Amino acid sequence: MKIKVLLVEDDVNLGLVISDHLQSNGYEVTIADDGAEGLVEFNSENYHLCILDVMLPKLDGFSVAKDIRKVNTEVPILFLTAKSMTEDKIKGFESGGDDYLTKPFSVEELQLRVKALLKRVKLEEQEKPPKEIMIGSYQYNVENQSLYLNDFKKVLTKKEAQILNLLYKYKNQVITREIILKAVWGQDDYFVGRSLDVFITKLRKYFKDDSRIIISNLHGVGFKFEIPE
Repeated sequence: MKIKVLLVEDDVNLGLVISDHLQSNGYEVTIADDGAEGLVEFNSENYHLCILDVMLPKLDGFSVAKDIRKVNTEVPILFLTAKSMTEDKIKGFESGGDDYLTKPFSVEELQLRVKALLKRVKLEEQEKPPKEIMIGSYQYNVENQSLYLNDFKKVLTKKEAQILNLLYKYKNQVITREIILKAVWGQDDYFVGRSLDVFITKLRKYFKDDSRIIISNLHGVGFKFEIPE
């Protein structure tokens, strides 16, 4: 199984150098060039390690780390930064980072840090997510993003699937609007908030044939995806 690494770096040349080095050592690398894109990408795949530049457009590395920690407390996070001040390092660790590498650095040092962080990730124990799950009476094909119930079939859009996956992950408990908005759109503002409400309405319609499935809206807080166990 290949180890998946998310690299969020706005310096294109540095990003390519790091990516090429990691790939040559057998890692599978995905690059995002701003914080918002990085956060969306993180919630689209299962990664074993995140490498985040601190100074990023749209959303800085510390903010990305904090949002990652809201949905995943285990994935190792390595910060890359031109800053070496103690205050910045403390801020990095407080935001959920596990290690800190100051620019400029050698790819050999990066490789050692990556190996050290991955030692605590028990890859052999990680189960692949199921291809299909049951949501009430519905069958949901995660890979094809398709819902089935008798003669009903609906292929979800990418955003519909991302929202449903998050709701299912937090099934029968409250998930905040902020988590969904940042995970799917990479930002939390009025306009994407309205878009989220539209998508929630669509998902409710898709599940209308099983009255036990409820997507509750907790005003000002978030949503609760109630499904029978």
